[in-house]
Amino acid sequence: MPSDFTQDVIKIIKNIPVGKVFTYGRIAKLAGNPNGARQVSWLLHSSSKKYDLPWHRVINSQGKIALKTQDGQDYQKILLEKEGVEIGSTNKIDLKKYLWEI
Repeated sequence: MPSDFTQDVIKIIKNIPVGKVFTYGRIAKLAGNPNGARQVSWLLHSSSKKYDLPWHRVINSQGKIALKTQDGQDYQKILLEKEGVEIGSTNKIDLKKYLWEI
């Protein structure tokens, strides 16, 4: 059975609306661990398929796609753009416009 933190992270990510993004840090804070952004990243990396998570809606606190590989960044960008999210030339997303406000 996943920990309460993991269950909360999964629930939060599943609820990010189409066309919106949320940050690793905000997810961690809402799930009860303000310093757990890396845990959120690890969970997305290891369990997105298992829990059918919309992983592409999670970005870093600067509003940027944070995947390490160019292929990964390109794929995330395509998925977000399909949902109507505009992404700048430096893979930056306008958080004022697209950040999910809870």
